[in-house]
Amino acid sequence: MSIEGVKEVVSVSIGSSKRNHEVKVNLLGQDFAIKRVGTNGDFKKAVEMIKELDGKVSAFGAGGIDLYFVADGKKYAIRDAKKLKKAAVKTPLVDGSGLKDTLERETVHYIQDQGIVLKDKKVLMVSAVDRFGMAEALVMAGCHVLFGDLIFGLGIPIPIRKFSTFKIMAKILLPIVVRLPFKVLYPTGSGQEKESTGKYAKYYRESDILAGDFHFIKLHAPLDLRGKIVLTNTTTKEDVEELKKRGVSYLITTTPVFDGRSFGTNVMEATLVSILNKNVDNITSQDYLKCLKELDFKPRVEKLNG
Repeated sequence: MSIEGVKEVVSVSIGSSKRNHEVKVNLLGQDFAIKRVGTNGDFKKAVEMIKELDGKVSAFGAGGIDLYFVADGKKYAIRDAKKLKKAAVKTPLVDGSGLKDTLERETVHYIQDQGIVLKDKKVLMVSAVDRFGMAEALVMAGCHVLFGDLIFGLGIPIPIRKFSTFKIMAKILLPIVVRLPFKVLYPTGSGQEKESTGKYAKYYRESDILAGDFHFIKLHAPLDLRGKIVLTNTTTKEDVEELKKRGVSYLITTTPVFDGRSFGTNVMEATLVSILNKNVDNITSQDYLKCLKELDFKPRVEKLNG
C-alpha cells in the first residue's frame, strides 16, 4: 500500500528496540519509508503490531526470527514464527530467506571478484540452517568451514567440519528443534545486548573468516579479532566501531547501507517484494536477482584495519 505516494515497509523484530532505525529512500523512482521496530522479545506485542498494520503497509519483514530453517532444499517451519505469519492476512510478510538464498550466494562470488581470496580459508559459520545458501557457497569456494549450529544454536560444544555431516545432522535434528521456543535457539530482546562471553573463543581464534548472523557472531566473540574478516548482515554504526576496535580487517555486509547502517535481509526482501508487486509465492530467485541488478545493490566491503 502507498500512503501519499510513499510505500511503507516495516520490520517487526523480536529483537532489541535499541537497534530501531528508520530511513526514507527513493528506489527506482519510488519513495520508501523503511522502519525497523523491536519488541524486546515480546511475541505478543509483535503479533499485535502486525495485526494493527496489516493492510496499511506495503510489506512486513519478520526480524530477529526465521519463519523456517533450511537444509539441503527442505524447509522446516518454526513453531513460534507461525504466530507472526498468521497475523499478516492482507500484507505480505517475509523473513529474508528468499533473499538469503540469492543475495548471499552472490556475495560470496562478489567478494572473490574484489580480490579477497577464499580458497583454503578457515571459516567459522556460526549457524548454517538460517543461511544455507551462504554456507554452501563458501564450501564451493574451497573454504574449510566449521559449522557452529550445535555450538551456537543449542549450546552443545561439538564442531561440525564436514558439509555432508552438517546436512545429515540438520535432517535429524531440525524436526525437533523447530518445536522449541525460539528464545532457546537465538538471542532475543535484551539478549542481543549482552556482553560477549568469549566462551567459544578457540573457534574464533582458529578461523580466518567469521560468517553468518551478527548476533551469534558477537555473542561469544573474544576481544581480540585481529586480522579477521566478518561476513554478516545487519550492523549498526556502533557495531562497526566495536569491530574496528577489536582489530577486524574487513567487514562485509550482504545488504546495502542506508543512513550509516545495513538493514537485515528481512527488511530488504520486504522492500523488493514491494517493488516487484507480485504474490510472494510467485517470486523466483531470478526475480530477486534481476531487481537487485536494477537497483545496483552490491554487498559492502569495508576495510576497518590494515
